Amino acid sequence: MLADKAYDADRIRSSLRAKGAFANIPPKANRRSKPYFSTWLYRERNLIERFFSKLKHFRRVATRYDKLAENFLAMVQLASMRLWLRIYESTA
Repeated sequence: MLADKAYDADRIRSSLRAKGAFANIPPKANRRSKPYFSTWLYRERNLIERFFSKLKHFRRVATRYDKLAENFLAMVQLASMRLWLRIYESTA
């Protein structure tokens, strides 16, 4: 699980560990024992958040205009392709 510093608590980490998940949460500055934290994995999280932020600019996706799951997924895929083409064309 990837999360912000606000979720850095031992009880959250232990409940995730009990479920078999790995918590990649940056430790707070006042923490005595610093748990393992992958900066690379946290950077990848940022890329995903930026993608969703760009995806929200498409009104049909942001307002969930399509009520059926198949139609909504199709719109997300179309918006994703449009974002990818915009980036691909500007670098070529």
